[in-house]
Amino acid sequence: MLDPVRHSVKQRSDLTFKHNKSLGRHGWLRLTPAYSVKLVQDIIVDVPTDVSVLDPFSGTATTTLTAAEHGNDAVSFDINPFLIWLGNVKCRTYTAARVQRSRAAVAAAIARVPVILFRDNWRPALFNIERWWSTTTLQILAAFRAALVEQFGEPVEDQGDGLVWVAFCRLVIETSSAAFNHVSMSFSSEVTHHEIEHVVDLYSEILDLVLSSCDSPLIGAGQVVEVDAKAIPDMGRRFGLVLTSPPYPNRISYIRELRPYMYWLKFLGEAREAGEMDWKAIGGTWGIATSRLTTWSPEGQTLPDILAETVDSIASTDTKNAHLLATYVFKYFHDMHLHLSSLPNVLEPGAEIHYIVGNSTFFGKMVDTPAILSASMQMLGYDDAASRVIRKRNSNKALFEYDVMAIWPG
Repeated sequence: MLDPVRHSVKQRSDLTFKHNKSLGRHGWLRLTPAYSVKLVQDIIVDVPTDVSVLDPFSGTATTTLTAAEHGNDAVSFDINPFLIWLGNVKCRTYTAARVQRSRAAVAAAIARVPVILFRDNWRPALFNIERWWSTTTLQILAAFRAALVEQFGEPVEDQGDGLVWVAFCRLVIETSSAAFNHVSMSFSSEVTHHEIEHVVDLYSEILDLVLSSCDSPLIGAGQVVEVDAKAIPDMGRRFGLVLTSPPYPNRISYIRELRPYMYWLKFLGEAREAGEMDWKAIGGTWGIATSRLTTWSPEGQTLPDILAETVDSIASTDTKNAHLLATYVFKYFHDMHLHLSSLPNVLEPGAEIHYIVGNSTFFGKMVDTPAILSASMQMLGYDDAASRVIRKRNSNKALFEYDVMAIWPG
């Protein structure tokens, strides 16, 4: 029988990434697994501004930026260099003078595009790139990128004008055949041809949107740093609130959606790098990350009984790939247990913890994410581990989003 509490829960699009699109910096780049600013605001609204906030799974830095807007100091962790770069661009304070310099330099770059259009400009080694952009559009984008590099340098080295590269990321997506009409990326049947005038006008429009949304200084401070969430070290500082949304155990890969940005900005050079990065990430399944599951074995951690029961139920379905996906689920929660065991290295006594997570199903077998994470927390000494239903995730009656909560006693 369906839990009557969950039965009354709605889908609530205001608690998804869709709510962020019109919210200034939060809407600069779309990443569908990102969670809602409103959800973060609802939790953080009563948190004193002298409480330091941590997000161990930065993603698009929703938590860190929202906390900085609220007046808190916040830090996010990530292992993806593009997301670290993007989060820090979003969390900087920009002066009017810096914005004006960017506008002037972009105007100079735009004037250069027709001049260098027919040169052999660099373009990324993205697999099947013609599926994304027509030959003509690729030529224009490559010239546009080269002109921006002349003014600002390569984006991976740029510490001052990341705003123009955020706009360029939007440009490459909005001129592509990629579509975001569901939770992941799909492609139109035909690529669209764009004239240079349209590309220039579109970039100018996007840049205006980006620059106009960063003119207000942040009350607090936000920063994204490179830390593997599975092995958090003592950082010499402590946090009183953890508010995060880790990847769900549902095989949706961040790398898949980030590839166009990462290739165009040279955060990725070849496909194998994406697979290596996804293997290091919790829940990653891109490329070699899947093939390596066949030889993966746990590190001897004592894990909750409910996890073993869940893994066995998936493996017992005797369906193709059942053992592979059972191992995937096992590794996901094994890695989350490692994360939760190292998290106290940066927690204040009494720190409040919120993990926004979703459950999953594999071959009709339920993966009760909040129950498994709560069991890990209890095993590791967290107090008051509990969860509440936030929203229904889609038309599947069994899939919900939860806030898993606990207190670190210290």
